[in-house]
Amino acid sequence: MPDTLAPSLAGRFTVHVGLDAAPLDRIRALVGGGAMRLDAAMLARLPMLEFVAVHGVGHDGIDKDALDARGVALAITAGTLTEDVADLAIGLWLAVERRIASNDSAVRGGGWDVPLARRASGRRIGVFGLGAIGRAIAARAAPFASELLYTARSEKDVAWRFVPDLRALAAASDVLFLAAAAGPETDGAVDAGVLAALGPQGVLVNVARGSLVDEAALIAALDTGGITGAGLDVFADEPTVPAALIRDAVVLSPHQGSATVEARGAMAAMVVANLDAHFAGREPPGLVR
Repeated sequence: MPDTLAPSLAGRFTVHVGLDAAPLDRIRALVGGGAMRLDAAMLARLPMLEFVAVHGVGHDGIDKDALDARGVALAITAGTLTEDVADLAIGLWLAVERRIASNDSAVRGGGWDVPLARRASGRRIGVFGLGAIGRAIAARAAPFASELLYTARSEKDVAWRFVPDLRALAAASDVLFLAAAAGPETDGAVDAGVLAALGPQGVLVNVARGSLVDEAALIAALDTGGITGAGLDVFADEPTVPAALIRDAVVLSPHQGSATVEARGAMAAMVVANLDAHFAGREPPGLVR
């Protein structure tokens, strides 16, 4: 449990850290992070459960249909981490294009002569998923872009060009940012075909979920020069990172999209606000419908 959250919860509720020693027949609410796993079998062990509060925005590990069938409400910390995740996405991209991480490593090791980097400005930039985070990434990327494109479930009222198909988006882009929600529709969406469409000058940036990318296909594309590089904050089997991704062409981050003092403070405050609203009979501000 984050240090910013524990005192606030302890001052309002009887808190049990972990379910192993908790009185499961008396638990009314669960608090967990974005990697939380909650299925129908676990729900069956929690007969009094009425509310789930996620310290994050991802909830792909939670069986929402099972919650709905039981009448258990779900809330997330919507809007608290959008800017920070978008900032990191741009940072990862620039680090790949300008070789920031690999150049830092070279200088720290006593080196000075390094390969040429690539210009970031003037590139065609695609964004997969135009929710709050996708829009924030697009707004930051637009000043760099010769053209900004996006793929989403439907066309949005924005100035950027809508491309209905992910593979077509990749083919039209030099840089592909992933900001779509995880789920059956997007599982493995970035496959060998999408990477081939992105092409040998292409850069992939993923701040969404590792499940969106076929990691074996990504490694193969990097091995063969199918794409230039990648900036990755998320992975398929966290915290395990395939050794084949540890290379100069890839900038790695340990799922740090929301990891700022400001975002984590706001997230903790919203978890408490969601719980307080629920138990006061009000609609939680982060309710997922």
